[in-house]
Parts: sequence; C-alpha cells; structure tokens
Amino acid sequence: MPDPLASIPLSAIRVFEAAARLGSFTRAARELGITQAAVSWQVKALERRLDQPLFRRLTREVALTPAGERLARAATEAMTALRGALSDLSDTGDGVLSITTLQTFATQWLAGRLGAFQVAHPKIAVRLDTDNKVADLLRGDFDVAIRGGLGVWPGLEAKLLFPAVQTVLCSAAAMAELGPDPRPADLLRARRIGWEGEWSQWFKAAGVRFGDADPPSAPGITADTQTLEVAAALANGGVAIGSPVMFGREIAEGRLFQPFEVYFGPNAYWLVYPADRRRTRKIAAFRDWLFEEVAKDPAAQKLLARPELLPPAARA
Repeated sequence: MPDPLASIPLSAIRVFEAAARLGSFTRAARELGITQAAVSWQVKALERRLDQPLFRRLTREVALTPAGERLARAATEAMTALRGALSDLSDTGDGVLSITTLQTFATQWLAGRLGAFQVAHPKIAVRLDTDNKVADLLRGDFDVAIRGGLGVWPGLEAKLLFPAVQTVLCSAAAMAELGPDPRPADLLRARRIGWEGEWSQWFKAAGVRFGDADPPSAPGITADTQTLEVAAALANGGVAIGSPVMFGREIAEGRLFQPFEVYFGPNAYWLVYPADRRRTRKIAAFRDWLFEEVAKDPAAQKLLARPELLPPAARA
C-alpha cells in the first residue's frame, strides 16, 4: 500500500494544523509568517488531495468538519512530537526555563531554593509565574508546571513531589491558650482563621462532631492564599489551616506549631511537563534538582512516608 504522506507536503500539514488549532486562517498566517491567501491556498490544495472538505468557512473564522477534526487531532500530536524532538536535538542546556506554579508553593517552598538551582546551572535562566490560571503546557509559553491535583493531565507527564494535604497550624499564643494536652474539639473555641468549609473538613477528619446546639463559630478572617491566612494567624495569635510542608521552616523554628497529626485533602503537588519533552536538558536538569530538594525536606518526607495521604495515581 503506498504511503499517503508521499503525496502531501509537510508544509501543508503544518499550515492545516495551525489553522485548525487557532480556528482562523488569518491567525494561522500571522503565526506562520505568511499571508492569509497562502494559508487558504495550502488548505484548499490539501482538501483537493484528500477529496473532501476539512473546514467550514464562516464569516470571521473557520470550523472543522468531522474529517477535519480527525486529521487535526493527529496533526497536532504529530507536530507536538516533532517540535519536541527538534528541541531536544538542538538543546544545549542553555536558555530560559519557564515555570508556572501556585502562588503559595512559589512563595513558601520554591523561590527560596531557586538560587541553588541557578548556582548549579548558571547557563539556565529561570522565569517564575504564579498566575492562578492553569497554563496550557502543550501550546503555551511554559516549559514545566508545579500543580496541585490528582496527577492526571492528558498529554502531560506528572511526577509526584509530595502530598498537598492540610492541617491545623497554630501560633505560639494560640498554643498557650490551648494548653499542654489539647484535643481537636478545643479548636471550636480558638481564634480560627480561614474558610469555614476547610475547617469543617478538618473537624470531620479529626472526628469532632457538633450538633445544632454547638456549631463551630465562623472564622473571622479569610484570604486567597495559605500564606496570607497563616500570616494573619501569627499576627493575631490565632490558628489557621495550611500545609505543614509549605510552612516547614516556621514549624522547625518554633514560630508555628502543628498540634495534631490530622490531615485532609486528597491532592498532591506534581511536577508536570509535556511527555515528549522529558529529555529536554533544561527540563531534565530542573527535574533532577527538584527531587533532590524534596529528598532533603524532612516535612515532605514525613508525609511521603504515609501512603494513605497520597492520591490513587501516586500509589500505583
């Protein structure tokens, strides 16, 4: 059987993939650096070779036909793999490593360690982004992400870092008020900071039950990040919900206390990158360094030693 690719130029597939991905001949032309007429001509030539339409031409955009959708899926996968292979072959280990991650992870765990990475890899510059929007690693501007979740993202390779479970973290003043032998139920009368839903999850995990006559009082301060809530607890002599790994330094220095080994949350932190770019030198260098840092973190290792705290994908 003759090879169907023998009669179709790679340039036509490249143009089709860009138009399908962007939903516009004009945007595809802009990305590829050619004219809109050239994009239209290449697509029409491909349709003639296949003897069927791949797009429905609309007023200001184009939409894929069923045949176009099928070809687009294969073309995107092929072009992504080809770009990754070319990047690997031309990669010198230099350049910029773009990382997108959660704000609390960046502030509390990663940023203070990145200097050591750049000392070990002086030819790799680092760009760190903490936008809450989940970046598209397959088509976006980022090389790797550190995400919280269950570890399943199609097309991406996810490597477990450590559980993202949360627990109660107390200021020194709050610990003094709780006394030498506190019980989880004692926190019903503590100065609690954070979202009421998270506190309800923690009380449930701790086995604390309360009826209509004795509901937990609503927390007085809430914020968008663990960093802000824990800072408020330290400033106001209160208790907050947070990750013991994110605040491992504060716990080790005696500024925060973790009174109970009670956790909630099924998620974990993962290093994520496109599967076909796993051998890219700057990604491999960052991955190896990151796992060395996790191995040196006693708070992370403490949670990793408890398999019940890991999501299912991490236990396989």
